[in-house]
Amino acid sequence: MRLRVVTELATSKTSEAALSRQAADLDAHAVELRRSNEELEQFAYVASHDLQEPLRKVASFCQLLEKRYGDQLDERGTQYIAFAVDGAKRMQILINDLLTFSRVGRLNDAHETVALDTVVDRAVRNLAAAVEESDARVDRPQELPQVTGDPTLLTMLWQNLIGNAIKFRAPERTPHVEVTVDRGEEPGFWQFAVTDNGIGIPAEFADKVFVIFQRLHSRDSYAGTGIGLSLCKKIVEHSGGRIWIDPTRAEGTRLVFTLPDAAPQTASEPSAEGPQEAPAITGRGPA
Repeated sequence: MRLRVVTELATSKTSEAALSRQAADLDAHAVELRRSNEELEQFAYVASHDLQEPLRKVASFCQLLEKRYGDQLDERGTQYIAFAVDGAKRMQILINDLLTFSRVGRLNDAHETVALDTVVDRAVRNLAAAVEESDARVDRPQELPQVTGDPTLLTMLWQNLIGNAIKFRAPERTPHVEVTVDRGEEPGFWQFAVTDNGIGIPAEFADKVFVIFQRLHSRDSYAGTGIGLSLCKKIVEHSGGRIWIDPTRAEGTRLVFTLPDAAPQTASEPSAEGPQEAPAITGRGPA
């Protein structure tokens, strides 16, 4: 009996020591995380001020050089100036996209009830030029649920998803984007899908497209920095949900994601009926 008590006491002390070490490790990680966040804040300031000013000067003086001495330059010289201006402008876009990515969860951290009807309407209005130019059709439910999140971030999410569906369209087809929603399998979450008839994403790249600055196509084919879906992933995860590509989609792409319900159902409540369909939004004008 005495031996068992001594053994249990020794085990207890060992466990206590292990817990103390784990607590110390967690404290050290917390300190490192705070330091990393402070460095990110400093980088954001530098990127938004100190880095962009030289880029603006490079682009501006190259354009002045072309304007003043353009008649003295041969075709190759004019081309070099165009390359320099284009590089400076792309770097500015890259910095702004990186700043947007870094601010998710720092500057936009509201967790409030958000009416997705308003959010999706705003996102589609922001894409009016792309919808009109491509003659795209955007189908969405007449009523969308309320979720918990930040309205600004959720507008960015929908704008990126619908915008990508229009951008990566198949040349031989008029873009058709369909938004759907159902309860899904996760209690307390709505499951959304944005489906298009575009060029699609090969199954082997289903994870790669969510990595920041990863591109599947050259800049000559499709403009952009490759940050769109990584930004969507960060927004969805910051909101408490998850996002993935439906591998069963044969034509085009179906992006599926979840967002927390603003008023989660209890186990005794019946499942909500599917939302009614709204008139389609097309490039020929608002529905």
